[in-house]
Amino acid sequence: METIHVVSLSGGKDSTATALIALELHGHERCRFVFADTGNEHESTYTYALEYLPRALGIQVDVVRASFADEFATKRTNLARLAAGEPEVAVYGRRQFKYAWTADAAARALELLHPTGNPFLDLCMLKGGFPARRRQYCTQYLKRNPITEYQIDLIDQGYHVESWQGVRANESEARRWLAQYEYLGGGLSVYRPILRWHVEDVFDAHRAVGIEPNPLYRQGMNRVGCMPCINCSKGELTEIARRFPHHIARIAEWERLVQSVCRPEAPATFFHSQKNGAAGVAAAVQWARTDRGGKQFSLLTDVEPTACASAYGLCE
Repeated sequence: METIHVVSLSGGKDSTATALIALELHGHERCRFVFADTGNEHESTYTYALEYLPRALGIQVDVVRASFADEFATKRTNLARLAAGEPEVAVYGRRQFKYAWTADAAARALELLHPTGNPFLDLCMLKGGFPARRRQYCTQYLKRNPITEYQIDLIDQGYHVESWQGVRANESEARRWLAQYEYLGGGLSVYRPILRWHVEDVFDAHRAVGIEPNPLYRQGMNRVGCMPCINCSKGELTEIARRFPHHIARIAEWERLVQSVCRPEAPATFFHSQKNGAAGVAAAVQWARTDRGGKQFSLLTDVEPTACASAYGLCE
């Protein structure tokens, strides 16, 4: 059985280094490259992953996107029942369950609850809120599941699929215990070639073959997977607000839409209060400009930076 090496390409430094290794070891014919479009990416990442890398490496990058059409149909059916006057209290045996929705609220949500075509926004509308550090379902639904479907299609064509993942052990405690190679059965295995690498090794791999990293790394971003990521730091959020205010405005509009279709008592904010006490993305940006436990504004955040903004020394 022929093996196809499938590289999950995000436009970030680690997945690019992983792609370079795959090409060096197995060549173009035995590799596939797939980009999971979350709908919450910076335009520079789209350009880098879908234009620059294909041109620089001579590869084709396939794009997958999650679709939630069936889930929208189910949720709309449930809301329609409530909007039509279904009793707000349901009885199960000796227990009573009170719906969070009133008929009027369900009717208002039903008017707005339609797929937008943006995977990230559609997922949040269905979930009635945004992902959080302890509820980080975005990776599963927007990246892992669509890429798995792509790989299953190759397996169905008769290939053994080796899924190449650009993760490093020193990125988190959970990743420290990952195996470098796993056979999952059913024609699928997982390979993590840079698991024991350090970040310096990743950028060295770029330089060795003359590949530029994603330009966002020169603009104060530690990660480029989403713009913004729900886990971004105060420094990153400050840089995003300063350099890319249109992305902050987009998130604010998403907050308004998701709030309109979620349960009335469940406030929908992109950055959750457990992290920064903010009531919305605009308040989170203000919080990001503070130091001393979020109680005092830093005088440095409003000053145009004169030094390198990159956390990796990749100055503009």
